Amino acid sequence: MKLFYKPGACSLASHITLREIGKDFTLDGVDLAKKRLENGDDYLAVNPKGQVPALLLDDGTLLTEGVAIMQYLADSVPDRQLLAPVSSLARYHTLEWLNYIATELHKGFTPLFRPDTPETLKPAVRAGLEKKFQYVDEALSDDQWICGQRFTLADAYLFTVLRWAYGVKLNMDGLTHIESYMRRVAERPTVAAALKAEGLN
Repeated sequence: MKLFYKPGACSLASHITLREIGKDFTLDGVDLAKKRLENGDDYLAVNPKGQVPALLLDDGTLLTEGVAIMQYLADSVPDRQLLAPVSSLARYHTLEWLNYIATELHKGFTPLFRPDTPETLKPAVRAGLEKKFQYVDEALSDDQWICGQRFTLADAYLFTVLRWAYGVKLNMDGLTHIESYMRRVAERPTVAAALKAEGLN
């Protein structure tokens, strides 16, 4: 398998998932501004959406969209228990968090990353995100991981998005559960390996 990625982008969650399941894979970096691969090839010829992540399977099939990629990977190695079995309530709690992270957190950062966002709009965007991260901090107060006592796909995704929160310097003061959570996730060997491979600290 080959993962098309950009260092530190949302593709990091899929990268972490690949390392968690223990299957062989390669990485191919994407310049999203130029839509070019590391060797100069046109990325749009691989993925017409032009975004990361994209996962090229061994049979030549391309899978896009991070949440779909992570679910596919988790279901391909069910004994790693990154996603609970079909029909179990635990599975749907994980999917609940994946959807929240994708729609409320991930997409919430878009105005902060776009150069054409008016500066007058950014304080409201930041305040909205900070309020949502307070909710996340409260959700983490009783559990080691976001869905309970087991690391799941939701943790790979949440960790990725939380890195952005610190990167854009949101006010995370007092969110002590998130602070300790970030340390726990970063200490996982799979996560440390993914960060190192992407040149992140």
